[in-house]
Amino acid sequence: MAFFTHQICRGFSSSAVRNVVIKHVTIIGGGQMGAGIAQVAASTGHSVTLVDTNDDILKKSVKGIEGSLKRVVKKKYADKPEAGEEFIQKVLQNVSTSTDAGSAAQSSDLVLEAIVENLKIKQDLFGRLDKLAPPHTIFASNTSSLPISDIASSTNRLDRFGGLHFFNPVPMMKLVEVIGTSATSQDTFDSLLNFSKMLGKTPVSCKDTPGFIVNRLLVPYIMEAIRLYERGHGSKEDIDIAMKLGAGYPMGPFELSDYVGLDTMKFIMDGWSAKDPHNPLFAPSELLNKLVAEGKYGKKTGEGFYKYK
Repeated sequence: MAFFTHQICRGFSSSAVRNVVIKHVTIIGGGQMGAGIAQVAASTGHSVTLVDTNDDILKKSVKGIEGSLKRVVKKKYADKPEAGEEFIQKVLQNVSTSTDAGSAAQSSDLVLEAIVENLKIKQDLFGRLDKLAPPHTIFASNTSSLPISDIASSTNRLDRFGGLHFFNPVPMMKLVEVIGTSATSQDTFDSLLNFSKMLGKTPVSCKDTPGFIVNRLLVPYIMEAIRLYERGHGSKEDIDIAMKLGAGYPMGPFELSDYVGLDTMKFIMDGWSAKDPHNPLFAPSELLNKLVAEGKYGKKTGEGFYKYK
């Protein structure tokens, strides 16, 4: 039934989005993810408007982009410093900033949010922008755990709504998960796939299911490692070493948890557990909950499963 509905919705999708080439992008959220996406889009010739709540945040975002570009130039233009400086200035010229999301959306082919993982806040944002953005504008969320269909429900452009899940750090990570809901039109989905390729990324097609592909496999794996440790069946150090040397992973599950953020891990698991409380893969961890309650989120707070100086 879902497949049938999907085809019907695609058949009646708005012709306004057909053959749209995404040139101007509005990115809502100037944090690490938003700034990273802005950098990559600007580096590939897109006109980018980066939006956040105040100018101080945006200045910090642009400074972070410039610092990241300098690191790129140091490797890519090692023997051509003038060409490297020219590249940096060209990319930065493609980035403008604004504290007015509504105004920015009015001239955008794509509006992509990378804000806090809060469903209501995302719904309120898109509900407001839906009234201001042109009919052809595609909306997308960078959420890693919330259903795209739930976020899109606050708008009247369900056929022009999808997910673009980037990975951190965005300039380095090649993958983008492109998510379509049962109402996303084929034209919209193709536009998002093509946009991802234009960024130099490798897109994979995903359904609107919990965690999409990567997190749906990765998070339960990490949680099972935590449960293994809780049962006393291995130390966290040995589990990390085992997965790095035995499975060839660059980081063990506890190292990765600290890098991702234990608060983020808990948020994802709590959401999945609420949706499917009888799934043993989504069972909570007492240890994880305890560390989060103590404010030990991982590298960003100086302590998680490990301590950091």
